[in-house]
Amino acid sequence: MTTVFIGGSRSITRLNDTIRSRMDNIMCQYFDIVIGDANGADKAVQSYLAEKAYRDVIVYCMGDHCRNNVGSWPVEQIYADNDIKDFAYYTTKDAKMAQVASYGFMIWDGKSKGTLNNVLNLLQLRKNILVYFSPDKSCYKLKSSKDLTALLKKCSIDMREMFKLRNLRNRKHVIKGDPEDLVHITWDKAVNIDLP
Repeated sequence: MTTVFIGGSRSITRLNDTIRSRMDNIMCQYFDIVIGDANGADKAVQSYLAEKAYRDVIVYCMGDHCRNNVGSWPVEQIYADNDIKDFAYYTTKDAKMAQVASYGFMIWDGKSKGTLNNVLNLLQLRKNILVYFSPDKSCYKLKSSKDLTALLKKCSIDMREMFKLRNLRNRKHVIKGDPEDLVHITWDKAVNIDLP
């Protein structure tokens, strides 16, 4: 069965017609959906899925407490090694969703490091992603780091500066696409990217 990991920025609280249309396409194909429990895009997507009475959803939560489960769907509880509720804590569940997903659909404001981290995790696992990029209200298909680099060029200068590959060190990873498109990326563990 095909599973889509849907996630997005906390700053995005409403779904426009473009996002709803993409969601409708996912539902029309009866894909399974995995989604987090955060406020913002997660909650907005959950609300739309509940409005459509879509049942093939699993909500991933950290520990015993689920922040949002609008449709009362089944829950996958993820436990971290520590209880400090920081960025790394919540990305534990995001990494699990990336692992079980066949594809990703990310709703990104061009600033959220969590959504960018999800994109990196999915690319690392060689999974295709559709990114709705809210600054220009367009969707972009990402299959390689080359695609991500092109999307990052649309971000603010500050965001691009923070993402410069020379600032991301310690770990080398190769994302394979076409033989000519082999791209070497250096980054800290994706969850440790230093973005605002």
